Amino acid sequence: MPDSPHPATHLPAGAHGAWQAQLRLGFALHDGVSRLVERAHSGPLRVQKPLYPEGDAVCHAIIIHPPGGVVGGDRLAVDATAGDGAHALLTSPGAAKWYRANGHVSGQHIVLRAGSGAAIEWLPQESIFFDQACVRLRHEVELAADAGYIGCDIVCLGRSASGETFNEGSISQQVRIRRGGRLLWCEQGVLAAGGALMASPLGLGGHTVCATLIAVGTPVSASVLAALREIQVPAGAAFGATHMKALVVVRLLCGDSEAARRVMLAAWQLLRPAMLGRDAVVPRIWNT
Repeated sequence: MPDSPHPATHLPAGAHGAWQAQLRLGFALHDGVSRLVERAHSGPLRVQKPLYPEGDAVCHAIIIHPPGGVVGGDRLAVDATAGDGAHALLTSPGAAKWYRANGHVSGQHIVLRAGSGAAIEWLPQESIFFDQACVRLRHEVELAADAGYIGCDIVCLGRSASGETFNEGSISQQVRIRRGGRLLWCEQGVLAAGGALMASPLGLGGHTVCATLIAVGTPVSASVLAALREIQVPAGAAFGATHMKALVVVRLLCGDSEAARRVMLAAWQLLRPAMLGRDAVVPRIWNT
């Protein structure tokens, strides 16, 4: 179906000339096929045509931000719903780039929902925060009591390949996940460049890459949890996996985004079949 020009959600006004981009997606299960039945946008956020690399039951959607980066004052909002029985996987074609603030705060607000027997996955590629970026991130997930979810977030502080470090700026993050109306996970904090958390062992411990994968679904077995904890990680990295009934949290601190991707992929390949009942089929865009 063609894109609708109507906005997905309301965003507060940002800096003069800044992008206020919004995207709303709806997926529904029809005759055994998870179909993209709704897409509405405002500003530079789009979704490519639905892809089915693993068959009709799972719809892969690639979210595109044509400007290629987020500058001070830009606000992005994505609202996606998987209706009863549907399964949607959302990803991106490349790394997200958050540029210097120039005196203005940038923001991203993600809202994901999954109905009864549905599943939704949020698996974008890494986010690179340039020095002097000032960003507020909100991530909200609402699941039916028997719905599943996997989300992954890889944060890269500074452009290490260019020798840039994250010396100025801040990143505010808030994550809330509810299932059956009950709060399963709540995490929030502010990472200030040059602040104590950057070097503290209670924070990033001097690492420049922080990767987190959160999965909600069928409780995992002891053998799956053990296999998670045996994933090979870079020397000097901090890595752990926590299991709380229907929720698993995997986190890695290291200095290499490529290594973080490999570790998170390995974790996803273990958790997806165990918690969502489907083998992990890598989105084709990740290999381009």
